[in-house]
Amino acid sequence: MFYNNPLLIKLKKKLEKKISTVEIEGTVKSTKKEFGFLETNSHKFYFLSPKEMKKVMHGDKVKAEIIFKNNKEIVFIRKLLAPSLKKFIGRIKKKKNIFYIIPENLLIKRTIFCNKKNNMSKMFKEGDWVIAKLIQHKLNGYKVFFAELLEFIVNSNNPFYLWSVILSKYNLKKKEPSIDIKEDIEFISDELNRKDLTNLEFITIDNDNTKDIDDALFIQKEESNKIKLIVAIADPTSYILAGSKLDKSAEKRAFTSYLPGFNIPMLPRLLSENLCSLCPNKKRPALVCEIIISQDGNILEKKTKFFTAWIKSKKQLTYLNVSNWLNNIGSWKPSSDSIAKKLILLKKFSLLRLNWRKKNNLVFKERLEYRFQVNNIGEIINIYIEPRKIGNRIVEEAMIAANICAANILSKKLGFGIYNTHVGFDLKNTKFTVKFLKKYGIFFDSKKINTLKGFKKLYLIINKLSDNYLEARIRKFQAFGKISILPKPHLALGLEAYATWTSPIRKYGDILNHRLIKSIIKEETVKKPKKSILIKINEQRRKNKMAEKEIQNWLYVNFLKKIDEKDKIYSAEIIDIYKNGIKARIIENGAYVFIPLFFLHSKKNEVVCNKEYGIIEVLTHIFYRISDILSVTIVDIQIDKKNIIACPI
Repeated sequence: MFYNNPLLIKLKKKLEKKISTVEIEGTVKSTKKEFGFLETNSHKFYFLSPKEMKKVMHGDKVKAEIIFKNNKEIVFIRKLLAPSLKKFIGRIKKKKNIFYIIPENLLIKRTIFCNKKNNMSKMFKEGDWVIAKLIQHKLNGYKVFFAELLEFIVNSNNPFYLWSVILSKYNLKKKEPSIDIKEDIEFISDELNRKDLTNLEFITIDNDNTKDIDDALFIQKEESNKIKLIVAIADPTSYILAGSKLDKSAEKRAFTSYLPGFNIPMLPRLLSENLCSLCPNKKRPALVCEIIISQDGNILEKKTKFFTAWIKSKKQLTYLNVSNWLNNIGSWKPSSDSIAKKLILLKKFSLLRLNWRKKNNLVFKERLEYRFQVNNIGEIINIYIEPRKIGNRIVEEAMIAANICAANILSKKLGFGIYNTHVGFDLKNTKFTVKFLKKYGIFFDSKKINTLKGFKKLYLIINKLSDNYLEARIRKFQAFGKISILPKPHLALGLEAYATWTSPIRKYGDILNHRLIKSIIKEETVKKPKKSILIKINEQRRKNKMAEKEIQNWLYVNFLKKIDEKDKIYSAEIIDIYKNGIKARIIENGAYVFIPLFFLHSKKNEVVCNKEYGIIEVLTHIFYRISDILSVTIVDIQIDKKNIIACPI
């Protein structure tokens, strides 16, 4: 009856004109509520209804269709391009004998059902943390999300469960390497004629709980006010053959993971804390560097010697005791006059070298370091500021000197090695840095600023100005350090080349440099390390830092949550400016806090957050800058998100 009605046909055509469609691709973004957004590559955001969000997870890359109807945009997700979850970490839940998993990523608010195998109730329990693999996604035609359980990580009853979860997240080892003592541990002669230095009075200076001691020092006066420093470094390559099972394990780990509460060694503890550790009164193999320091603090390169030796440390000292005694604090004193004289000479050496480096290289301002006190059940007890003391500086200057010597011999004798490098500023930041400096009347060419001479000149100027904001802003523009096979400058140290070999118990790159230095001693031909090793070392270093930072953030929120923070006032340094607020660090304990924009000024349209310049302006006037110190109170601690929200007062 109405099928051919002309009025209805006309109305239908009119409605169709008001409806059009457009296809887009983007990434799903969840919110605290049930709705979400689709972010395109051009950073446009489209609203996703709760119904559409049930089809997807946060981070999914999808193809969608926008229907424009009566001046409204309605987004329908049509196809999955790439899931955000593939292999992931989650926590087991059980309800009415049905197992499902909650992803560790809090933004993925999804119940994911998982497989139920025979005896599964015995294998996995409520609260267990596991590694799983997503095998069914709703956008692929399935009714539910479904995952396959791959690996057990840790039970939630374990007091250090979070450490295990985060280490698994970054694919880092949770235990020391397993070894067969009979097959894997055997001293290797290396065909080297080791000198017997066991009669020399070597000492070690470390933290009071250090077991993996990798350096010992001997010092004495020479003629013409020169100083002879002998740096003896633990020699794990005397037990580990290149290409062996232990060597491959160390290469894969690349570093010892130092975490609040404990460490996971790169080498088996039998080696790192026993056979190779330079423990007091134990005869140990060592790779040794003999350095002659002139009366003005210069290293006399031509007199530097590398050789292998046997040593026996006579005393294990601590940074704290050494520093206090040298500063006439406390009751501790050296056990003999000879050790006392050596400590006084070591202090003189460290000051000579520090002054030399300030004049000829670069020495950056010291940053506060923090130490976490964690008990044996994973509870955070306290957080301490750990200032750099003279005892720390003695060891630091000795190691820097030894690493400079290693870089020199590797560069001249081989032309390759494992070098720590620093290029100065990222290429993308170089032009902006030059533009930024012009505001201060500091003029640099964008090419010269990233040369050793140009970078040193820049920091001499910055240090004279003593402008905290300028120094902090310039530091933000700098690139991260990298590892290189070829000798390249380390601009942050102001050196032509820098190669570490002083921590072979803890760093695989130092093991490689040990082998290269030994090849020079033996006058053997040796192959250049493969680039693939560099990739592994750089990646493992990145993952170790991320894991350590994530664990620290978790400890911070738990530490501050358990103490009464109401009305307590902290001093906090602004370290970054975001478009929606400020990131600052509490000076007292090192905790990072976020200060939302609405706490800074009530009228959002009057505020400009300039991330590049690190400033916040209100009505064109600068109110906040990075490096500024604010007084803040903590207003909220979000344990699940590891966030601490603060408000300025």
